[in-house]
Amino acid sequence: MEGTILVVDDEVKITEILKAYLEREGFGVLVAHDGKSALESVRMKTPDLVILDLMLPDIPGEEVCKMIRNESGIPIIMLTAKVEETDMIEGLGIGADDYIMKPFSPRNVIARIKAVLRRYHQDFQESSKDIVIGDRYLVVNFEQRTIYKNGEEVHLTPNEYSIFETMVLAPNRVFTREQLITCALGDVFDGYDRSIDSHIKSLRRKIEPDRSNPRYFITVFGVGYKFVP
Repeated sequence: MEGTILVVDDEVKITEILKAYLEREGFGVLVAHDGKSALESVRMKTPDLVILDLMLPDIPGEEVCKMIRNESGIPIIMLTAKVEETDMIEGLGIGADDYIMKPFSPRNVIARIKAVLRRYHQDFQESSKDIVIGDRYLVVNFEQRTIYKNGEEVHLTPNEYSIFETMVLAPNRVFTREQLITCALGDVFDGYDRSIDSHIKSLRRKIEPDRSNPRYFITVFGVGYKFVP
């Protein structure tokens, strides 16, 4: 099993031990020693799982967990010296997937990581008919009419959504403006074919990593547009 694990703990020795064991198991490892750095790593490097110590020097681990969970569904394993059952219940209640007490066995941590990742991937595959694009940059569920970009929901107008759905479900197909009007908006659409350009521009603004250099909604000069997953 492979993936990237973010280890968040202000104790350097702990991060070094976990990093060594994780790399031995074939995982990539990111390390953060405070909450701010942890949040930056989650947002910029999208790890597959976070091991999160609760006693951080700047932002409490509980708050970091809440902030991650508000932005992403990636698994979180809390790592803490707190021993009260109420602390464990609180941690699981704010979105953690598992809870490990200090001191710990690195082998036990590895086993728990693998178990959480297996459960996460199984749940993800079985829970919905998601279309995943660009290493989870986009997660789309047409049954639920939801679009998530980097874990944050994207809101489209009805016309934008119809064009988005038509193009995503026919990847790499080149659509003329007239075809997009017919396929996505219907013959009753009251507008000019060039209004499609405005909708594509808006989709790029909402969906693309860099709207000035489109990655997904590509112009086919002299013809129209296509969606490249």
